[in-house]
Amino acid sequence: MKNIAVFASGTGSNAAKIIEYFAGHKNIRVALIVSNKATAKVLDTAAAHRIPTHILTRASFYQTKDILKVFNTYSVDFVALAGFLWLIPDYLVRAFPEKIVNIHPALLPKYGGKGMYGMHIHRAVKAAGETETGMTIHFVNEKYDEGNIIFQAKTKIEAEDTAEDIQKKVLRSEHEHFARVIEEVLEGGDASKKSA
Repeated sequence: MKNIAVFASGTGSNAAKIIEYFAGHKNIRVALIVSNKATAKVLDTAAAHRIPTHILTRASFYQTKDILKVFNTYSVDFVALAGFLWLIPDYLVRAFPEKIVNIHPALLPKYGGKGMYGMHIHRAVKAAGETETGMTIHFVNEKYDEGNIIFQAKTKIEAEDTAEDIQKKVLRSEHEHFARVIEEVLEGGDASKKSA
């Protein structure tokens, strides 16, 4: 059984989709939900599914490496970042090489990097007059949004679409693909060859 830790900072809609997707899966399960916000709604979702949770502080995450002990407790094999806004520290990337994935609401390498998250991205995409956007699932390295790309899905932008419309379209795509791509990576499938 492969055990996933899902990191999320907010409502956790992608985390919820991942939990639902792997409920009852014979080889993969969500073993832990991690957040850097004690009031994040994703913690309520975890409680509803009886999944253990862990709250990070900046000190514990960047200075003490306590998360590695937590991972050991829950036998974590793989990490999925689902709307988690902190940079992953070097020690964690080294401990889990090519075993941490992130979902980003744009077609990287465009609209990536520090400060590019959530509605900031969609407003920038709209302001630039883009005709398409999308989402990217990628491995995590020591820099924001620069790890190897696993999968991308494109989303068409209509001229009348607002930034909020774009966000909704991209989120639907994220919900459609993220858990499936995680499954393919964990089970040795070739998600890297697929795009939509």
